[in-house]
Amino acid sequence: MTERDYFASPAFRERFHCSLPLGAFCGPEGTVFRLWAPTASEVALHLYDCGAGEGLLETALLPRGEQGVWSYQTRRNLDGVYYDYEVTVDGVRRRTADPYARACGLNGLRSMVLDLRRTDPPGWEEDRPPAKPPEDIIYELHVKDFSWDPSSGVLPSDRGTYKALCQADTTLHGDGVHPTGLAWLRGLGVTHVQLMPVYDFGSVDEGGDPGQFNWGYDPVNYNVPEGSYATDAAHGEVRVRELKEAVQSLHRSGFRVIMDVVYNHTYQLDSWLWRTVPWYYYRQRPDGSSSNGSGCGNELATERSMCARYILDSVLYWAEEYHMDGFRFDLMGALDAALMNRIQEALDDRFGPGEKQVYGEPWPGGETAAPAGTALCTKENLHLLNPAIGAFCDATRDAIKGGVSEPGAAGFVNGGAFSAAWLARCIQGWTGEPFQSPAQTITYLSCHDDWTLWDKLVLTLDRRKRFGGRQLSVLRANRLAAAMNFCCQGHVFFLSGEEFGRTKQGVKNSYCSPLEINRMDWDRAWKNKTLAEYYRGLIALRKQLPGLCDKSPGASQRLQEVLEPEPGCAVLVLDNSGGDCLWKRLCLLFNVNRQVVELPLPPGDWQLLADGRDSFQWQKNKTATGSVRLTPVSAMILGEVGHGGQ
Repeated sequence: MTERDYFASPAFRERFHCSLPLGAFCGPEGTVFRLWAPTASEVALHLYDCGAGEGLLETALLPRGEQGVWSYQTRRNLDGVYYDYEVTVDGVRRRTADPYARACGLNGLRSMVLDLRRTDPPGWEEDRPPAKPPEDIIYELHVKDFSWDPSSGVLPSDRGTYKALCQADTTLHGDGVHPTGLAWLRGLGVTHVQLMPVYDFGSVDEGGDPGQFNWGYDPVNYNVPEGSYATDAAHGEVRVRELKEAVQSLHRSGFRVIMDVVYNHTYQLDSWLWRTVPWYYYRQRPDGSSSNGSGCGNELATERSMCARYILDSVLYWAEEYHMDGFRFDLMGALDAALMNRIQEALDDRFGPGEKQVYGEPWPGGETAAPAGTALCTKENLHLLNPAIGAFCDATRDAIKGGVSEPGAAGFVNGGAFSAAWLARCIQGWTGEPFQSPAQTITYLSCHDDWTLWDKLVLTLDRRKRFGGRQLSVLRANRLAAAMNFCCQGHVFFLSGEEFGRTKQGVKNSYCSPLEINRMDWDRAWKNKTLAEYYRGLIALRKQLPGLCDKSPGASQRLQEVLEPEPGCAVLVLDNSGGDCLWKRLCLLFNVNRQVVELPLPPGDWQLLADGRDSFQWQKNKTATGSVRLTPVSAMILGEVGHGGQ
């Protein structure tokens, strides 16, 4: 039997699956260290008075216990002491940090014993997220690029850090007039902030140039905050406290907080997990080489019991200790469905059904070496998942703006083929195939991956490729794309800055591009205020429309009629009943042509809610009957006035 087969065998699981708490824990009664290393022949613990360099205090050989656990206990409270291990496997000694560490020193090379209660900011015990909103508007942001630019109005010392998320009322260049940052998001109508990775990652030197940039999809210490976003990365307690302060601030500002997590791979194969138990946590090809289902050189064997436990423990830890309200799983298609279901069930059991949101990408980054019979969380297997687990809908994304593989690939709004029937499936959130209901659908046009929406539209519509401009053709297409997206059933998601035409100057994969490319340009936000206002109106309108917000399995049945009265045009009618809504039906009209069209309306008294220029028409009591004229490349939303309507 090969080592790979042994790790996957019931015999290994029965002998070594561990239920004890793992990591380092300290308190008035002393400190305990526990490390799971079942294949080790010797484990030594090293204690230090600092997180890097010299400073060795003592070394202790650990006794081996049951279930492959090595432990050390002392009556001393070692709060603030740093440590690492030396693990010997098959005669090879490897120095490693603690995979279960909850704090660390500079760049995560040493773990830290930490009394977590002393990192709680004032009022932390009373911290609660805002109540679950009737509709989700999820806004993806990166801690550093969100506030790095001077135009953000954030204090210079706090730009690009967790501290910037604690400034609730910043303004453009500090002018006191034009909101930026969290104040901008409140005005926009955002309900959820999704933070790109904030765990400790390896692609940025925490002691180096503050201007370094990376998205952070390079996990090193899964249960420790990233230090480059802290005001002091060398003292392990600072990053912990400051991330908590950021979450607390976001809650106070009215946002739920979703954490982007990357449990499909580690920064490199030579990780703390690998050094502790070589190969156990990783999938291997039949020839013994590392599988690369993540596209990053390695992939975790999530179907193995202690790997699954590690991930489940980590998710619950972030939810409990940092009050995270949800989790976005990077390359969820590389993880097994059984584990994802356990995660959702554990979160529901601990916090209440649906209180913690879970969704991810229903695809891997390449071919995986998961064992035969392992059901992964791909689009084809969404029916195997808990119906509450969501997934990104690339079909709607690509249909509206064009595929992400080629810069010239176009969709409905920028010159590609148009089909009212295909748009109808987008409107229904692709319920039935592949999604079980709109509760599972994350509808979106752009995220950190690939081109921004604006850049994609420039690439397909502007021969001169003026990414920093405000071309009418691009603005029209952007408004139409947004209208289509916000008319789709499911959870609405968009990249920070999409609402004001965020550009990365045509860079597709900006994961390590300079901050000059990645930064949020708050000057541009106000120059493109009319586009942002269009988004704001769509968000405010959507929250009033049960026909679009319905997440039930029967929501797709609200679509009553789909017409394509002429090429490039669609008229869709939806049941909008529910609550005390003024409009009993919705009529959604779309024109992707470059000329004005006149489209027939269904019988009834209709109120104009939004058109191609103004998404606040619902405030103006304009009515229409018979037919309406749509401007080139535009949408129109109408509501049938029922009893008691305007």
